[in-house]
Formats: sequence, structure tokens, C-alpha cells
Amino acid sequence: MGGESAAKARILVVDDSKLMRKAATKMLGDEFDVVTADDGVDAWEQLGRDASIQVVFTDLNMPRMDGYELLRQVRGASDGGVAGLPLIVVTGAENDEAARMKALDMGATDFITKPFTTSDLVARARAHSTYQRVTRQLQSQVQVDALTGLANKAGFLDRLRQDIAYASRHQQPLCLVRLEVEDFHRFFLHNGREVAEGLVLQIARLLRGRIRKEDTGGRVALGSFALSLPGGQPEGIAAMVARIQAEVTANPPLHEGEPVAVKLHAAVLSPLTDGVLTPEEAMDACQARLDVARESGAAVLVPPPAVVAPVAATEPEVAQAEAPEEAAAPAVPSVAPAPPVSVDAALEALKAGRGSELAPQLPALVVRILPLLRLLGPRQRAQLIEFLQK
Repeated sequence: MGGESAAKARILVVDDSKLMRKAATKMLGDEFDVVTADDGVDAWEQLGRDASIQVVFTDLNMPRMDGYELLRQVRGASDGGVAGLPLIVVTGAENDEAARMKALDMGATDFITKPFTTSDLVARARAHSTYQRVTRQLQSQVQVDALTGLANKAGFLDRLRQDIAYASRHQQPLCLVRLEVEDFHRFFLHNGREVAEGLVLQIARLLRGRIRKEDTGGRVALGSFALSLPGGQPEGIAAMVARIQAEVTANPPLHEGEPVAVKLHAAVLSPLTDGVLTPEEAMDACQARLDVARESGAAVLVPPPAVVAPVAATEPEVAQAEAPEEAAAPAVPSVAPAPPVSVDAALEALKAGRGSELAPQLPALVVRILPLLRLLGPRQRAQLIEFLQK
């Protein structure tokens, strides 16, 4: 906590004038970590890759992308952290009242007029960076599961939304994992709160020990967890999850001195780069895979080979941990989104023996039929699974 409070807030200054960028850097540099951009295009790229930026000062008149367009991009960003950034418009003599009102209507946070003094610039930077820091701290507290320290469901969905947007924009692979303790409610009632919470904490520690700093782990229900893994290889992730399942099985919780058998079911959904699914739909699609895995007794349900390129077998930790370059797994090539297909057309394709054609559409199809699947009883689901496995 002390290190965070001592760190300088990062300020982005956007201006096509090299002189103005140098002046702002000199005025703010003693108290803030200042980064600069020479127009809106450069600024937008920096905001996309640097989540530590807390305040933006931008000129209005710039080449390629002006301040108005940058403001529109920021306020319309799918990443909530970017969309909510304080954006202070720097206006000059050439900017009349109408220009200022236009920027205000588009969501400008504040204004400062050239020529400005050091005290004017620092005062605004202090006020807005402090507000941004407090807002982020409060948001993180609201989005954290109190027991495990992992993200709660709201926090996980918010991060997953950012990961999907980034993966889609940069055509990078993204994997979603769901894990669920079998019949956790019964486990809680039979063994008590202390034992149940001990199991939850055990799983949380295992997850935290396996994921990288860029990954996100969440507790999305009492006995359910989820992982968002940017750049992850599905097969390596499946092996990592299988390792966690094995550790939970090999080290069961104790109740009155006796071990209590636990089953941890899991499913992997990938890739999530085509922009078809919202975070909620992706979670539902992965949950549907998990339901099938649980009913069929499979440990992990991995996407079919047609969806992702196969990779060589690796140790679980190597597939996910930050490893030397020679141990890094090859990147998954981007997959072009297939045209939408109706449920009726999908059934006809299955009937005709052309099921492999549906692999790219599987997540979207699962989301469409999920409400119907949840109406089926255990026996009906078992019959459906038996049919699909033929």
C-alpha cells in the first residue's frame, strides 16, 4: 500500500506542438510521471496499451486526429477504465465559446486556457489524479470477493469485457475457464461453513499460484470460479486446470478429522476474438460446456481441433507462466469469424453428417439454445449428451 501511494500518478499530455509538450513536462515532471503524444492517434494507441494513465490533457487542434475525435474515442471506449478517464481540454485564443461548449457536451472533464501557469496545470493534475485514484480504489473494493481476494462476478465480467475488446482489436487469442465444485450447497450444509470456506480458499490459492499477472481469476458464485487468460494456449490451459483438479482431489478438506471427497469440474472456451459474444454470453457458453463435462464425467471439455490450432504438449506451468523465450508456445493464428448460422440450419448440418462445419459457430449456438437446455431434467440431459457423443 505504501509503495502505491508513493508512486507518481501518470499524466498523458497530447499536443502537436513540441514546445507545448516540453513545457507541460517541465511544469508537471517534479510531481507526476508525464508521457506525451503528438496527436490523437498516438494518444489513443498509448491509452490502449497503458492502463496506468490517470489523467489526459489534450489540445483541440491537431493533425490526423484532433481533440474532439480523441474525446469521442475515449468516452465511447469499451474499456471502462479508459472511458472514465478525466480528460482536460487545453484551449487557445482560436477556440471560441462554441468550441468549448462542444467539447463539454462530448464529455470533457475540465478546461485550461493557454497560456497557463505551472500552478494552474499542477492544480488540475492533482485534483483529477487524486479523484481517479480514489475512484479506482473504491471500484476495486466493490469488485473483489471478500473471502478469497479474487475478483467477484461483477469485477470479473468487467475485466473479461476489457480482455475481449483488447483481444478482438489486436487479434490475439483469449481463453475463458470455468471451474465449479460439484454440489457445493450440499457440501456446505453437510460439512459446515468453516470447512466449505477452507475449500474455497484452497482452490483460490491454487488458481492464484498458476495464473500470470496479466490473467484474471474470479469467484463468480459460492463454489464457482472463472479465469480470463489472454494469449493462453487452450491445450496448455486444459493441462494446467487438470493439474489443479488433481491437487484438489489429492488433498481433500477434512471434516471432523476425516477427508471429504471433492470433485472440481472445469471447461475451457476459446478463442474469444471474433467479437460475437458479450462477456455474459461467453460465461453462459462456457458454463454450458461445463454442464456437459459434468454430466459426461469428463474432467475438462476442450474446444474441438477445428476451432484452435493444435500445439505441442507442454508442462502446465510452462504453458501459462512467464517462461524464457525458448520455452514459449507458438501463438494461435487468428480465426476469421464464420457467418451466423441458425439453429435449424445447424440441426440440418448435423443430420447430414457435416458437424465439423459448425465448430466455429459452437459458442454462439450454445448461447442460443442454452435456455432450452436448462429446461431439461437430468435424465433428458444425459440422453442428449449420449446422442451428441455418438
